[in-house]
Amino acid sequence: MSAMSATPKKNLMLFSGRAHPELAEQVAKHLDVTITPQSAYSFANGEIFVRFEESVRGCDAFVLQSHSAPINDQIMEQLIMVDALKRASAKRITVVMPFWGYARQDKKHRGREPISARLVADMFKVAGADRIMTVDLHTAQIQGFFDGPVDHLFALPVLAEHIKRTYADHELAVVSPDSGRVRLAERWAEILGGTPLAFIHKTRDPRKPNEAVANRVVGEVDGRLCVVIDDMIDTGGTVAKTVEVLLKEGASDVVVAATHGVLSGPAPERLATCGAREVIFTDTLPIPDEKRFPSMSVLSIAPLLARAIHEVFDDGSVTSLFDGNA
Repeated sequence: MSAMSATPKKNLMLFSGRAHPELAEQVAKHLDVTITPQSAYSFANGEIFVRFEESVRGCDAFVLQSHSAPINDQIMEQLIMVDALKRASAKRITVVMPFWGYARQDKKHRGREPISARLVADMFKVAGADRIMTVDLHTAQIQGFFDGPVDHLFALPVLAEHIKRTYADHELAVVSPDSGRVRLAERWAEILGGTPLAFIHKTRDPRKPNEAVANRVVGEVDGRLCVVIDDMIDTGGTVAKTVEVLLKEGASDVVVAATHGVLSGPAPERLATCGAREVIFTDTLPIPDEKRFPSMSVLSIAPLLARAIHEVFDDGSVTSLFDGNA
């Protein structure tokens, strides 16, 4: 006999960075696995060191890290984890980044600007990532920045189910914060049962980040509970102005639903006092107690991530999680 035969064996291992251990623990619980133990610490000058305490040879590795502040440290730590796995002979490495850092820098607005979202993809490819899993990209074309499979998950079913359960007896309208989110708003309206659509006409100066002017409402919102949808909320200024404009236009109430709660600087105070009845996020990013307020709800994204990881591990269909619409 000139060859050796063996039964192929698959071994799922979950790894977590230090940015959002609570989310990783929830994902591990849903997968019925434990997070692989590791030593991770930072040197006095900020350099990061990671070493895994178990053999990872031949494993199907899933490396979960939230790109939260300080975002550069979190991305670098995940890159180092991927490099360590590659050098330790992991069979396949899937980077799970619920929030894709630098996703807003996905194109050049003016000359001599970077496309940093592409740079992030390139760094993970060079580090050794075979696949990326992420939730609600700022723009869908970012998937094409990575030379390999990208599982683009949607938090819409998680958020919409909460809206349907909580506000079933209200006349709703779905509001896009700008014209660029109208297609997403259409999907929201369909899931919520064919509610009316509206969007906010606003202007933004590319030279002034985190600043936008909400000018007027396009669509019928009078007497309706308006659901303002977005992929992320950073400083909260745009959302606060949107709520103000909708209430002036006769909306009976406003609920804000966004996937990623970046919540930089004055965002918690702005959102708490903007007049919205409820502000809903998922926990793709950690939201510490000091950034929370009474009208905020945080929904778990862990069941969705766990199901997607299970499908990838089993060579199944991630698209099936979204009724073929992913």
